[in-house]
Amino acid sequence: MRKLQGSLTAMITPMLADGSVDYEGFRKNVIFQLEQGIDGLLPLGTSGETPTLTEDEEEKLLDIAIPLVREFNKKNNKDVKLVIGAGSNNTADAVRYVQRAKDKGGDYALVVTPYYNKPSDEGIFRHFEAVSKVGIPIIVYNIQGRTGKNISTAVLERIADLPNIAGVKEASGNINQMMEVIEKVVSKHPDFSVMSGDDGLTLPLIAAGGDGVISVVTNLIPSLMTELVHDCLDGKFDEARKIHYRLQPFFRAAFVDGNPSCIKYAMNVKGIPAGALRLPLVEPHDGAKKIIEEAIKVCGL
Repeated sequence: MRKLQGSLTAMITPMLADGSVDYEGFRKNVIFQLEQGIDGLLPLGTSGETPTLTEDEEEKLLDIAIPLVREFNKKNNKDVKLVIGAGSNNTADAVRYVQRAKDKGGDYALVVTPYYNKPSDEGIFRHFEAVSKVGIPIIVYNIQGRTGKNISTAVLERIADLPNIAGVKEASGNINQMMEVIEKVVSKHPDFSVMSGDDGLTLPLIAAGGDGVISVVTNLIPSLMTELVHDCLDGKFDEARKIHYRLQPFFRAAFVDGNPSCIKYAMNVKGIPAGALRLPLVEPHDGAKKIIEEAIKVCGL
């Protein structure tokens, strides 16, 4: 399988005013992403509010997204990738979700560090060892801010030696750690992808040898972020920097009062299906709303 690269969207789950899933809105968003030239889609990630979705709702979302992507690829001779969120702090459930991703025809499964449990390094390794046996390429998701546990480079080196480990979504926020991963893991496994989990670090990570981004802001601006990523991958850093600094205010605004609360508010402002949030998530506070609205204006979005 070709190395995962490019700009991928960690899709939000649009909801109606009563908190039910807006499946038609989700369908529209998938089509919007495909028409705007995105390289890949990630349904059922953290941005999709999966902790509050039922498994039936998750199944229905996959049954919308997967056929749309496959039909688009066939019709347009494209290769838009499907990365399916499959994480859990229960290893048995994570294995089951990875199996679902495989059975549904996903290209990759995204598996987050087990959260709340705070396992030891050996526990983290064995968790990924278990999911690697399912037989679908795995993207490791390292995000200490949500899980309470960082995957050190030493542990990631062990995980990368397992079969079916295809890369990492790096959201540690530590560019030095990301470069260490490229130095020590990618040098040994050239097909191992290092994807940014922070929109604002996309340019420096690709400049250091990374492969792209699994993005939140692409829910609103897929074509612009994809242009930035492709410019970086093509070595056109002068052009990429122009987009990067143009978007800096929105990178900050999209997380000023939590994710996906802020990006869903921005999408609602621009008329893209997003809608309500499920508790315990709530709308951004009024100050955050003003920051988001101002960033949309300043960035010309």
